[in-house]
Amino acid sequence: MASLRTTPILSLSSSSVRKVNASIPSPLTYSVPKLPSRTLKIHQLHGSKDTIPLEKNLITTQIYEDLYSPTNKSNNLTVQLYAILEEVADRIQMHTNIGEQRNNWNTLLLNSVNMITLTATAMAGVAAATSGDTETPLLALKLSSTLLFSAATGMSLIMNKIQPSQLAEEQRNATRLFKQLHTQIQTIIALGNPTEKDVKSSMEKVLAIDRAYPLPLLGAMLDKFPAKYEPAVWWPSSQSHRRSKTQESKRTNNGWSEDLEKELREVIEVIKKKDCEDYERLGNIALKVSKSFAIAGPLLSGIAAVGSSFVGNGSLAALVPLMAGSLASAVNAFEHGGQVGMVFEMYRNCGGFFTLLEETIRDTLEEKDIEKRENGEVFEMKVAMKLGRSVSELRRLASKSVSCGMEGMVVDEFASKLF
Repeated sequence: MASLRTTPILSLSSSSVRKVNASIPSPLTYSVPKLPSRTLKIHQLHGSKDTIPLEKNLITTQIYEDLYSPTNKSNNLTVQLYAILEEVADRIQMHTNIGEQRNNWNTLLLNSVNMITLTATAMAGVAAATSGDTETPLLALKLSSTLLFSAATGMSLIMNKIQPSQLAEEQRNATRLFKQLHTQIQTIIALGNPTEKDVKSSMEKVLAIDRAYPLPLLGAMLDKFPAKYEPAVWWPSSQSHRRSKTQESKRTNNGWSEDLEKELREVIEVIKKKDCEDYERLGNIALKVSKSFAIAGPLLSGIAAVGSSFVGNGSLAALVPLMAGSLASAVNAFEHGGQVGMVFEMYRNCGGFFTLLEETIRDTLEEKDIEKRENGEVFEMKVAMKLGRSVSELRRLASKSVSCGMEGMVVDEFASKLF
């Protein structure tokens, strides 16, 4: 029988060959690298150090003693980013769960309020139909209808105050933004060499999203009926990220040119004049509709509750609770079934998106040191993608804005000469 031999796949630096003896004899011979002798330091509580020699042939995992060393600044920053990453992942799960819960609130409360209102309306109608019979059934129906209308009025007030559909939309937006931040932090870690600015910026972004979309209801809930429309703000203030204004570097243009800067300035003007104004107008309309429905629903339920107590005193007394109850049910269906609060929050989020894009472009252009800017071509591509356009379409948009501005200036100058 031919003898078996092992063929070494990798050439080892050590020329020594050792045999591994097992309880079962084997003709195979294995090459084992010679490991250096190491010692493991154990720090006891009282501060003394003992050393335990490690056997030469013991296969161990290599320990990088400087991985979490206080002197290794880059690794410490990476550990901090991982800690922030864990918090962001936890927030994603929390906002997802709360969003589902508040969406269920909207469905359950809407169905409950409408069923209570319609039941009370039906009772008022039955009471009006049996008003000529004995007083005992009439009193029971009137009292039940009044109590149900009162309960529907109270529930409508609470529901309109918190706007569950808007609360659910807030949590969906927070989940999306935290997922976006989670991806950004992962990219920073993957690229390596994080800086203190990266850590500080990530922490500020987490806190800014927390302030923009709070989890608790009591004491921290966003005002559902502000005096006027304002876009949502989920990013740190520009003052905290204001870049130093130094002299422009002349080593390289870093993908930037005067034409690109003019193009981006024109994009800012288009965003301000068209998108921001459109969403502000639509947001104000949604706010007015939401306020009207929030007042009308409980008001109609309250009128029906009062009117139901006078059922049996004439045909007009029976007509009031029936009409008011039916209208209250319809208003609640339009308001919460149509999720008017969610629509208003959607407009706030869209307005905030364009406001953030505008501030990002402006802050980038205000940086005088071109080397500290993001690469111009990459930045232009990002802006185009955010606006849902190609780079060529973005350039055409900027040139069209310039031509429209020139025409407007000519028309104004001509009108001033005429008048």
